[in-house]
Amino acid sequence: MISAVPTASFSPPFHQNASTQQKGSFGPRAAVVRCETEPQSERGLEFETGGSFFRHESATGRDLGVLAASLYKKANNRLRVLDAMCGCGIRSLRYLVEAQADYVLANDGNDEYRDVILSNLERAGCGGGDERWAVTHYEANRVLAECYLRKDFFDLIDIDSFGSDSSFLRSAFNALKLDGLLYLTSTDGFSSGGHRPHHSLAAYGAFVRPLPYSNEIGLRMLIGGAVRDASVLGYHIKPLFSYYSYHGPVFRVMLQVVRGKLPDSRHYGFITYCNRCGNSQAIPWHELGNMTCPCEYTKTSRSLVVSGPLWTGPLHDTAYLTEMLDMAGQYGWLDDQNGKDLNKLLNLMIEESDPKLPFGYIKLDEVAHRARVNSPPLQTILTILRKPRVLGKAADFGIPVF
Repeated sequence: MISAVPTASFSPPFHQNASTQQKGSFGPRAAVVRCETEPQSERGLEFETGGSFFRHESATGRDLGVLAASLYKKANNRLRVLDAMCGCGIRSLRYLVEAQADYVLANDGNDEYRDVILSNLERAGCGGGDERWAVTHYEANRVLAECYLRKDFFDLIDIDSFGSDSSFLRSAFNALKLDGLLYLTSTDGFSSGGHRPHHSLAAYGAFVRPLPYSNEIGLRMLIGGAVRDASVLGYHIKPLFSYYSYHGPVFRVMLQVVRGKLPDSRHYGFITYCNRCGNSQAIPWHELGNMTCPCEYTKTSRSLVVSGPLWTGPLHDTAYLTEMLDMAGQYGWLDDQNGKDLNKLLNLMIEESDPKLPFGYIKLDEVAHRARVNSPPLQTILTILRKPRVLGKAADFGIPVF
């Protein structure tokens, strides 16, 4: 494992790659070796991927991260970013160029990606006579721990991890400034689908069983794990937005970290689903021994499937998403086809962000089957539900919009 380049504050690396001269030094940045790979482009920025893992489908998640970073920079007049698992460095490049980050620490545990990361970040240049970025090659927990020990705190920490690795959560909270942003990832569709409950219990402290809305459960599982670890350290978190993408699958959540524990375990409990009537409900901790379904067929709890503890509160913040939509318009990101998709996504998130909306969804065909009628047009149902004093969203009827 090695550490690399400009003005890095870390101790000397415990391993150097002998094939690259001065790779472990902390002197001036060495000449960058351009990687002979097919150039890629994202939002007008050219970059190379080398042999790193890269997916164009993840561009929307990167768009959302940049918008959040830009709002933070606008509100606080500063932005220091730690990209803990940077891959080829495209996220770091976008934070530098588009969000105008003051400093980005791009870290990836694989030192074979060093040349392509340096090549990409060179495109951002430097500003104000000081280095605006550095590259390290440590395991994520180590770089987070060293930042904390040196009191080198960051405004935004982006952890684009694989699977359900949650071992870095507490280290990330320690390295983050108060009111800072933590952008987390999970790609564990098996656990969110309830197919590995003991695995989800070990990773996120939640015993997850199969439920119809597994995509939403994956987001609530990830947030719930963060709630648990933040509470141990005396913090609580506020979800700003939650995003699910089919490729992977990928679950991404942007969290604001605030001092103070979550009061009375609010929004952190259990979710039940009735196999007989399809009803879902949240169960607080003090009612665990009294779980029943209000359906007329159920006199006991045998038909209930219980998962948790999970985050049961809002997945998005309305005001924040509105600001993100406005920022996307300022960037000119809403004009092309990709922009139309982003515009649709942000507006759907705004619709979903009403705190009065329940979690989960009801399949419209299932409702019609139980009522023994034909399914009415979706738009007709939504028009009725959007009338005053009635709440509904597309996802309530089984349409994946996260």
